[in-house]
Amino acid sequence: MLTKAETSGQDIARLMAQIGRDARAAARPLAIASTERKNAALRAMADAIVANEKTILEANAIDLANGVESKLSPAMMDRLKLDPARIAAIITGIREIADLKDPVGEVIAAWDRPNGLKIERVRTPLGVVGVIFESRPNVTADAGALCFKAGNPVILRAGSDSANSSAAIHACLVEGLKAEGLPEAAIQLVPVTDRAAVGEMLKGLDGNLDVIVPRGGKSLVARVQNEARVPVFAHLEGICHLYIDKSADLDMAVKIAVNAKMRRTGICGSAETLLVDRAVANTHLVPILNALAKAGCAIRASAEVLTLYPQAEAATDADWTTEYLDAIISVTLVDGVGGAIDHIETYSSHHTEAIVAEDPAAVQRFFNEIDSAILLHNASTQFADGGEFGMGAEIGIATGKMHARGPVGVEQLTSFKYRVRGSGQVRA
Repeated sequence: MLTKAETSGQDIARLMAQIGRDARAAARPLAIASTERKNAALRAMADAIVANEKTILEANAIDLANGVESKLSPAMMDRLKLDPARIAAIITGIREIADLKDPVGEVIAAWDRPNGLKIERVRTPLGVVGVIFESRPNVTADAGALCFKAGNPVILRAGSDSANSSAAIHACLVEGLKAEGLPEAAIQLVPVTDRAAVGEMLKGLDGNLDVIVPRGGKSLVARVQNEARVPVFAHLEGICHLYIDKSADLDMAVKIAVNAKMRRTGICGSAETLLVDRAVANTHLVPILNALAKAGCAIRASAEVLTLYPQAEAATDADWTTEYLDAIISVTLVDGVGGAIDHIETYSSHHTEAIVAEDPAAVQRFFNEIDSAILLHNASTQFADGGEFGMGAEIGIATGKMHARGPVGVEQLTSFKYRVRGSGQVRA
């Protein structure tokens, strides 16, 4: 750790500039590293986490104690918490990334021109990636492993709340790099929690940072989008909607609604608003709300819903635009799939939306007309996750439309170049 005297603005600027230079220096050896070496390093990282589980949990205990002292919300504490099951998931995620096809060097397309030129479009690493995240220490492993697999050096900046946990996990990633003789600067963790370090990353580290991925609350993402001088993979808040159509199977609707909201309330794929077709308000609404309430969920209801479920709390205008990350859900009635689409397009953050329906026409319209990164039919919004998509893990869910959208995995962390082969052609 740096002392207070060493964490002046000037010293942080020098520190971050050096981190940027080290990352850039690691880019070429990493880009040309064989798939076998990268996979061996990833497996060594996973083994190091297995061997150091006790150390990681002890570090996490310090972060949790600090979180209690700082009065972090229950949702933030849930995001921060590690236990043996969550560490096992981190280990599994890294091993799954090792098993993924290496995207670097893949020929995406190839064609011949009439003049005899043979053209290929080939995947290449993006370059140096900066990941700025809050609370969730597992992002250290997910982001580090994914960027590494795609041939990108990564600079990780964890929030102060997860600093100890992230440092313990990062040490295991470095062990994996050392085991294969790969540059330790391929995966760096910013060693200070001062917000000035974020400011230096947003400036681009003297041209050494190629893209930034923010993963955190609305204020963090807004700051990154407003101040960044390099491209950003935006990961906005998850105001996710679950729509129950008049054709929905009631038992399925109850099961999906409870899981979408209550499995883990602190993740971005947790449903925040429940929309119920007005045509089945008398049959579907109360059983679903009873099941949610029984699971410990607070209900914020529109005036019309309150008449059918008076034990709920009245919703305000703010509820339709709030990412609770807690055991709270806002509920209203809509006029069929058209009404659901109108509500979602008005209030959604374009992250994830789901429909429970047996009518294929309603599902098709929902899929065609809603412009969100992930759409699900008869499945929980909690499947909005790179691991569940078979990507091993994810850096985040990109809600923008440029380059990457939805779960950002290894393929989304690549760019491409063209290889053109000739036989002496010159242009007239």
